[in-house]
Amino acid sequence: QVQLVESGGGLVQPGGSLRLSCAGSGFSFSIYAMRWYRQAPGKERDLVAFISAGGSINYADSVKGRFTISRDNGKNTVYLQMNSLKPEDTAVYYCNAQFYSHVYWGQGTQVIVSP
Repeated sequence: QVQLVESGGGLVQPGGSLRLSCAGSGFSFSIYAMRWYRQAPGKERDLVAFISAGGSINYADSVKGRFTISRDNGKNTVYLQMNSLKPEDTAVYYCNAQFYSHVYWGQGTQVIVSP
């Protein structure tokens, strides 16, 4: 059974940091491209960061210089290090795994940035 389980969300003050984790199981994690998306209330789900199976990385302009995506294939886990958090980063963050037409989603983890 395929599973993606996110963790690490929570409440943080502006300027703070959080590290999200997404653990995959039931599929060949290392060959999958991994993405983090986020969805704020009343808004569409947006791509935040991408890391390919080979390690190529891209970020949304809104998070460049603040967020870092990484993966540990030995642990079947992808991470999102989020620094200098802003209130507008408040959203549910979702992990996504994709290999051609095979696409899997996690259940999401809530991040709230508030004083």
